[in-house]
Amino acid sequence: MSLTILCISSYEKGYDFMRECKEQGCRVLLLTSESLKDAHWPKESIDETFYIHDRNKAWDMKDVIYGVSYVARKEKLDRIVALDDFDVERAAALREHLRIPGMGDTTARYFRDKLAMRTQATSRGIPVPEFLHILNHEEISQFAKQVKFPFIVKARLLAGAHGLKKVNNEAELWNRINELGDEQSFFLMERFVPGNIYHVDSIVYENEVRFALASRYGKPPFEVAHSGRVFTSRTVLRDSEIEQKLLELNEKVIKAMGLLRGVSHTEFIEADEDGKLYFLETSARVGGANIADLVEAASGINHWREWAKIEIQRDVGDYEYPQVKNNYAGIIQSLAKQEWPDLTNYNDPEVIWKLNKRFHAGLIIRSDNPERVEALLDTYVQRFYDDFFATAPMKEKPGD
Repeated sequence: MSLTILCISSYEKGYDFMRECKEQGCRVLLLTSESLKDAHWPKESIDETFYIHDRNKAWDMKDVIYGVSYVARKEKLDRIVALDDFDVERAAALREHLRIPGMGDTTARYFRDKLAMRTQATSRGIPVPEFLHILNHEEISQFAKQVKFPFIVKARLLAGAHGLKKVNNEAELWNRINELGDEQSFFLMERFVPGNIYHVDSIVYENEVRFALASRYGKPPFEVAHSGRVFTSRTVLRDSEIEQKLLELNEKVIKAMGLLRGVSHTEFIEADEDGKLYFLETSARVGGANIADLVEAASGINHWREWAKIEIQRDVGDYEYPQVKNNYAGIIQSLAKQEWPDLTNYNDPEVIWKLNKRFHAGLIIRSDNPERVEALLDTYVQRFYDDFFATAPMKEKPGD
């Protein structure tokens, strides 16, 4: 059965998803931002592309519904897939409007709204740092007196490190809240927990985690984004105690949030103070910052292609992913002062991938020896600072 799949992406990503769909005989449509007309989309795998005006990446949802509904007059849309975090709600709203199978508004909220996912996790007994919706000022005052500073004030619906601000005392907290004005209810505050931050990247089918890989960031993403640091991540030692704890907690999160089918990128923190794991956030998408390439380097599993298979196979039969390879991998990335950084001298045999992006430097290393991966990352981090590193102020919102 040939399916028509509408891919929605306000950022340039998901090439392998569309390629896999096309290779499996699907008709592939792409809805993206007008500003991405000249992006290097895999045009050989896309039957038709539709563009929407984007002012600072903001799409008018009514325009999206009108436009896709018009397309649906001639195209029978079988699947609608959000390739980026910011498109999850758009895709859910379209599925609800057109009554197309897949994640609806309610479930999508658990994978986009940081307040909703924390509330749901707490209700299921999953450890979460103390948090509060920025809404009632009396409750905020009580929270500030009862919970130890510093706090992180974060946007409920932005992705990554956007909209995050650390406040160290009650005066800074109220200054931040007042800055937000009428936007206050779109934010939450949470106790800042120092520690190691991990991510688990999963493939889910019938609400069951079929594959998951645990990795640990070097510097926390918040610090990378706001303080200017080189970004790194590496796979966790297999069969270690921390890996088992992460995988078990990840399964609880996936079930609690109700992801039936698809992929997920979920983050946890291991607190310095007590060694306890806390849930930070989750998503119904492939991990950003080329983490999908890290996962593939370590396991041989391409998250984009496996996700496409799941979407195509929905309700048809069981899903089986390819055999997993048990390698270790690490990724390193940085803004670069050169337009096209020269990575020629990073020529160890473990280097299997190099980033090709203006004003960015990055590479992935792979080995069957985790200590070799760690040693190379340590060496490369300092070399990146010396050879390429540049920093830029973190924007309040994407597109600012």
